Amino acid sequence: MNRSLRLLPWTTPEGNPCYLSTDDGRGLMSRIADDIEAAQLDSGEEVLAGARAVLADRKAGERAVRFALTRATESLEDVLRVAVSRGRRIPHPVE
Repeated sequence: MNRSLRLLPWTTPEGNPCYLSTDDGRGLMSRIADDIEAAQLDSGEEVLAGARAVLADRKAGERAVRFALTRATESLEDVLRVAVSRGRRIPHPVE
């Protein structure tokens, strides 16, 4: 039995990481976390498309650029948390 802590795709209200202690990835909380990770990745793709559109628009004002950058920063934070979480769950080869 391999008990591990899974980094969850959300934080506490104070911004601290949340972890799930699990033996496998098939429990209810694991499935909820998987669904949220998928939604965060989908949202990241949409934010990226929007940011590219703002950057391509030479007439975009400071407000539009700041909004796009704010959303891109939020999405990057989510995607990095997903990447770290998934990276930790990759089995290490036995030497």
